[in-house]
Amino acid sequence: MTTDRSAATTAPVLRLAGISRVHGSGVTAVHALRGVDLTVHAGEFVAVMGPSGSGKSTLLTLAGGLDTATAGQVLVEGRDLGALGRAELAKVRRTSVGYVFQDYNLIPALTAAENIALPRELDGVSTRAARREALAALAEIGLPELADRFPDEMSGGQQQRVAIARALVGDRRLVLADEPTGALDSETGEAVLALLRRRCDEGAAVVLVTHESRYAAWADRVVFLRDGTVVDQSVAPRAESLLTGGEAR
Repeated sequence: MTTDRSAATTAPVLRLAGISRVHGSGVTAVHALRGVDLTVHAGEFVAVMGPSGSGKSTLLTLAGGLDTATAGQVLVEGRDLGALGRAELAKVRRTSVGYVFQDYNLIPALTAAENIALPRELDGVSTRAARREALAALAEIGLPELADRFPDEMSGGQQQRVAIARALVGDRRLVLADEPTGALDSETGEAVLALLRRRCDEGAAVVLVTHESRYAAWADRVVFLRDGTVVDQSVAPRAESLLTGGEAR
């Protein structure tokens, strides 16, 4: 596992520098984020926690290039997302960023395997190779039998796990997960966190938004947001255990 001590010697995969996001203007303006700084390195698992409306999901959408900051910079592997054109930004999202949405965002007309393979095909991978990768991703999440099922033939939990497989397929250096266990039972949720942890240990940077402390315990570091600002950062229990020679999960 890579901890903060070794991560600090490498260039960050994700860097948010003075990020602010304001929705609307004047007296109705909503300050979703206020001058947030966050750096995440390869091999580092960061959990983001905070009350509803604290800016957690906004932070992820900015980190993934799905929204634009009002002020500050978002850099993914050194590339300033705000300076990229639409085509370049789309390529970064396809090749470098894996995003797990709260509402799955699966395409209804595509099977599970086709949903997972689509980002790879859009990036020029052959249909046969992309399907091979998709089937391997489905096997990794324990649902190989869903390959040819459509989203409306799956439960909510199954759709969520397919969405996670889509986020992990290929060489994604940054994985962003917004409450990925919301539709899952406790056992399956733990399995999903173990999967994210494993991908992190293989070299990806992972940012998880969660309100569950038991899931945040899988992280190396926990960042707490309140009213759009970072109010605290701490080493998670799992990482602290490793640093002091204790047992990990």
